Amino acid sequence: MESLVWTARPNLRKGVLVCAFYGWNDGGEAATLSALFLRQQLRAQQFCELDPDEFYDFQEVRPIVSLGEDDTRRMAWPENSFSWGSLPSGNDIAVMVGIEPQNRWKHYSRSVLEVARESGAELVVTLGGFLADTPHTRPVPVTGSADGELADQLGLAPSSYEGPTGIVGVIHEACRDAGVPSASLWAAVPHYIQASPNPKAALALLSRLALLLDTRFDTTKLSQDAVSFEREVSQHVSNDEKISRYVRELESRADERADDDADEESPPLLASGDDIAAQIERYLAEREETSEDS
Repeated sequence: MESLVWTARPNLRKGVLVCAFYGWNDGGEAATLSALFLRQQLRAQQFCELDPDEFYDFQEVRPIVSLGEDDTRRMAWPENSFSWGSLPSGNDIAVMVGIEPQNRWKHYSRSVLEVARESGAELVVTLGGFLADTPHTRPVPVTGSADGELADQLGLAPSSYEGPTGIVGVIHEACRDAGVPSASLWAAVPHYIQASPNPKAALALLSRLALLLDTRFDTTKLSQDAVSFEREVSQHVSNDEKISRYVRELESRADERADDDADEESPPLLASGDDIAAQIERYLAEREETSEDS
């Protein structure tokens, strides 16, 4: 495709393409932080990028000018890059870090699938983050979904979410149409936290991705960042009694859900796509009630 600019042509061994996008699908920047961390740890080498010219309104997503060491002006356009590296399991992985496009979503999605095919990726996994009524002091809920036989193989459920979607949803639709196996992982991010990125949510995504791919990542640095992040948020929360009460309520709900899950004989590795919709709908409903009361 003309929109793809190749600098190398890797042939991935049992390859997986992991995609993360800044924007609507990236609550707390959990997805993009995960992908950037993964790309850095694997010392992944860039092999392809998407020309942004036909996908963005540059009055909304402007290119950035910077000065190099030799005072040469350099232009940085919206990034949609693909890099690849090897996993400890012996498989190869490609990592895409992009920005949700504003134009030509179908063509954009077909371009991503073209990279998957040309590089030998056998599975496409998207990462996402969404705002939810979950406390920052408890483990980050991660939900996952897939379709058809892949859902059974990976222990995931098909998504039954209905409503507005982002580029992640469009890419999975393109995967289904093309017969390319795909899965999606989403981290629930506390909606009352404004700070980004959220390393605790990114850590949860990477942990579940490692389980999904039957591999391991060295997340020592990210774990340290997550501990510091939680400590800082807790300090800010403690200074506001109203928020503190709200967080305690969320903690009580989370503990009750954890107890219910513990009572099940064989809880699923990842929750179904229904949970994504339910949590979003509940959060939006509570926000509407709060707005009406005020």
